[in-house]
Amino acid sequence: MQWIGEPKTDVGVIERRFDVSSDGRIVPGLLWTPDAAPGPRPLVLIGHGGSLHKRVAYVVHLARHLVRRHGYAAAAIDGPNHGDRRPDGGRDPMLVFSEFPAEWSRPASTDEMVADWQATLDALQKCSDVGDGTVGYWGLSMGAIYGLPFVAAEPRVQVAVLGLLGLVGPTRERLEADARTLTCPVLFLQQWDDELFKRQPVLDLFDAIASPDKRLHVQPGLHAAVPPEEFQHSVDFLVKHLAP
Repeated sequence: MQWIGEPKTDVGVIERRFDVSSDGRIVPGLLWTPDAAPGPRPLVLIGHGGSLHKRVAYVVHLARHLVRRHGYAAAAIDGPNHGDRRPDGGRDPMLVFSEFPAEWSRPASTDEMVADWQATLDALQKCSDVGDGTVGYWGLSMGAIYGLPFVAAEPRVQVAVLGLLGLVGPTRERLEADARTLTCPVLFLQQWDDELFKRQPVLDLFDAIASPDKRLHVQPGLHAAVPPEEFQHSVDFLVKHLAP
């Protein structure tokens, strides 16, 4: 792991930019930790949505909330061909969005992102202010496209918030197969009027999840209209299953 630039502190939250090497790929990320004693402490990994990046507003807000209110650590990395993985920094979200179907269709894309998350987790658990504590995952839409296979492959993840995704697209068979291996508690979020992922394929994916403790929360509205109370409920779900 290589730290990039100087740490930034804002009302008790330390934010640090890092790069991790994963099978020759440079994985850019952000780590948020309390301005307090070293770990171990629970760590929540946050996957951003398609066309966005690790510093998008809802990711930063979620991370800071977990740090300030619960004393957790939180981390996010850029998805493949997103954010600082792009020469243009991902400044044009419409361009990034238009290129995502090709990235999603690339055969190695999911396995590489799973490996990138695992390399990131390995590096973060060696940090003194994170430590080898409990681990949760939060990711919707593209954050679930890659996050569900990661959670299925990584026994260190003890709880997950997933959603805004159905059994569609180039990896639908992989998603269904991985869902059938999930065992940790899962909160799954669905937008009833989602224009990107229709109702039945989303319900089919939820049905495939094998976790004995799984919850489905449905709200009216389009894909990106997840209401603030669902973000708060997802935090409560994570906290319930992670050590204080």
